[in-house]
Amino acid sequence: MAANMKAVKLRIKSVQSTMQITKAMELVASSKLRRAKERSDECRPYFRELHQTLVDIAEGNTDFSSVYAKSSSNERWCYVVIAGDRGLAGGYNSNIFKKLEAEAGQNASGEAAGYVVLPIGKKAVEYFKRRKVEILTEDFATVADISVADCFEIARLLCKEYREGRFGHIELCYTEFVSMLSQRPEIYPMLPLTDLEDFKSGEYSDSQAPAGQETSSDGAKKTPVRDLILYEPDSSEVFDAIVPEYLGGFIYGGVCDAVASELAARRNAMEAATSNAEEMIEKLNLSYNRARQSSITTELTEIVAGAEGVG
Repeated sequence: MAANMKAVKLRIKSVQSTMQITKAMELVASSKLRRAKERSDECRPYFRELHQTLVDIAEGNTDFSSVYAKSSSNERWCYVVIAGDRGLAGGYNSNIFKKLEAEAGQNASGEAAGYVVLPIGKKAVEYFKRRKVEILTEDFATVADISVADCFEIARLLCKEYREGRFGHIELCYTEFVSMLSQRPEIYPMLPLTDLEDFKSGEYSDSQAPAGQETSSDGAKKTPVRDLILYEPDSSEVFDAIVPEYLGGFIYGGVCDAVASELAARRNAMEAATSNAEEMIEKLNLSYNRARQSSITTELTEIVAGAEGVG
């Protein structure tokens, strides 16, 4: 009985030590989360403005062509995957990897052309190395150290490899920060721009038809009236110069969202772990008190029995 009580007491101390760690990690994640969320919110207007500029240039010129705006015949895909540097964040890392695997399987038609990844985050690097997936570069393996300059460097590298034909599609895989309690893994197309859901190369639905575009009686769209804009030296060069900037801004937005999502997921996971530890300590204390009471009762019974035997 004494040995059992000692084991329970050691278990209580162990759970208390673990609870102190999880509580500290919860507080650290909470303190960092607010700043990460503010940074995520601040970078979104920059991305939207760049995206609208690209659409305006592409839609406002009839004699326009760009390697980034043409559908690619190369069926190989490149995924920029943003994961965490550490674990203890619930399903944050595993959810984005499951989403990627499902997307990669869906994109592979016929004999799979395979895919290449550019991992951001130590967990992403470890995951793809373990699965022996081709990695474009490991220079950005620590997501906590990623800066705006790094994101533009990533964008330039992706554009260079895309122009050289190493792959024909680029997608960004990251976890979108919805709220403190909800983080959603997302995969967003980046290149070619025809892959973007809202980039239609001048084609619109009836509800989105801009001024100057009419529809015929049978519902067919007529060619919209375009306002030609003059660019120096020309629209294609301006477009090609903006694309890496757009991609860099978009990647930075994904990094900010992913960091905020990781902190929120870790905070929620550590809060749940702390709560579970408290419940476990209560149950262990109850078991300890029962064992102690049983031990005292046994001792009293033995004393009374001994006294009666002596008498």
